[in-house]
Amino acid sequence: QVQLVESGGGLVQTGDSLRLSCVASTRTFNNYVMGWFRQALGKEREFVAAIRWSGAKISNPDSLMGRFTISRDNALNTVYLQMNSLEPEDTAVYYCAARPAYLSSRASDYESWGQGTQVTVSS
Repeated sequence: QVQLVESGGGLVQTGDSLRLSCVASTRTFNNYVMGWFRQALGKEREFVAAIRWSGAKISNPDSLMGRFTISRDNALNTVYLQMNSLEPEDTAVYYCAARPAYLSSRASDYESWGQGTQVTVSS
């Protein structure tokens, strides 16, 4: 398994932007697909986006409407989630996750999880 540490969450206002970061402790970062999920209070964990070492990515279009962008820096073992035009409905704990090889939007496919970072958007 991979150790993952997220950062960058906080309290912002509607319309603001945030960039979340997740650093992975592994010597084989390129072997892993990195994903972001979020979980609002009382709701199920929701897929946000995932990215392979090559930059190939998938995202959740229904909930994000193109406002969020995932990226990664393989030299830094870091994956990012740029979040723009934040809305109160984006309030959640955001989790970074890792799995080998293939892109997936299913939380059950991911082997390693970070502790989560809270994002709160006030209206």
